[in-house]
Amino acid sequence: MDVKSTFLNGVLEEEVYVEQPPGYVKKGAEGKVLKLKKALYGLKQAPRAWNTRIDQYFKSHGFLQCPYENALYVKVKNGDMLVVALYVDDLIFMGSNCEMIDEFKKAMVGEFEMKDLGLMFYFLGLEIKQGDGGIFVSQETYAKEILRRFKMEDCKPVSTPVDCGVKLSRHDMGKVIDATLYKSLVGCLRYLTCTRPDILYAVGLVSRFMEEPRATHWKTIKWILCYVQGTLSLGLFYSSSTNKLAIFGYSDSDWDGDINERKNTSGFAFCMRDAAFTWVSKKQHIITLLTCEAEYVAAAACVCHVIWLRRLLKEINFIQDEATQIYLDSKSAIELAKNPVHHERNKHIDVRFHFIREQVKEKILS
Repeated sequence: MDVKSTFLNGVLEEEVYVEQPPGYVKKGAEGKVLKLKKALYGLKQAPRAWNTRIDQYFKSHGFLQCPYENALYVKVKNGDMLVVALYVDDLIFMGSNCEMIDEFKKAMVGEFEMKDLGLMFYFLGLEIKQGDGGIFVSQETYAKEILRRFKMEDCKPVSTPVDCGVKLSRHDMGKVIDATLYKSLVGCLRYLTCTRPDILYAVGLVSRFMEEPRATHWKTIKWILCYVQGTLSLGLFYSSSTNKLAIFGYSDSDWDGDINERKNTSGFAFCMRDAAFTWVSKKQHIITLLTCEAEYVAAAACVCHVIWLRRLLKEINFIQDEATQIYLDSKSAIELAKNPVHHERNKHIDVRFHFIREQVKEKILS
């Protein structure tokens, strides 16, 4: 559902005055101003006022705001559940009871001027296909638009999102590229990663050179477009299987990937059943001395995320009873997570990364 004239529903908490608009100036009082009773579009307080308004409405009608994701509201009634996700003026909702859903629609239409968009098939560039077997989410139309916009719709496809072994530097020689054009393309590709975790690392790599991009950086970003051209139909399929909804994740790190700052890149992805639903690729904020330490730091970020995920899923009644499995390809990092004894090679590692051991000990993850 979509809220019409969203920001006009907000009630201002502070006093705001505006000049009399042209054509509505009162004769004899040209020097006076108008006091606003409600928010207007363009007012910096408008988004906050609208959020406060809708938040108060949800809470007064039996919804509980999720403490781990403030845009998520949950209502439980007679064992049934209704979940509402709020994105500015768009409401995505689902529930286990059709009557609760119908009641919610009627209540929202009675309170706000709403537009019912029906079963979700398109949302902010994401294409959703719902069927008996599950839900398929992709951005094929958006990907084609990117290729057309940057005149790459006839490019030759490649099989990898980034050339194997590529190392980029801000000191690379070559022609300086238009920074505005480069930033625009990076921004487009960044949004494409909403359903394409396969290009996340490559897009993160080229994002590091937006201040003064060179020809080598532009060549790498065009390589990503060639990969996108050959994988337009890829997306995420979430099966409607009745198997248990246990999450599991993968964590990894490169070694000395950033040749300017000598920092590594952490990456992790979490899956439910057979599809990924959250993923991250990010440069580490510290310089590590060993590959084991790099993997361990990446695992620490992964563990932080899994703790948040377990709490979030508990709020919507998908409790993770068993320890969450996290897969690493570093035996040294795995042993370091299990062993509480400090060794000569890892005694310098900051204590904040060792909370992994506590989570393993408490069987929250393994």
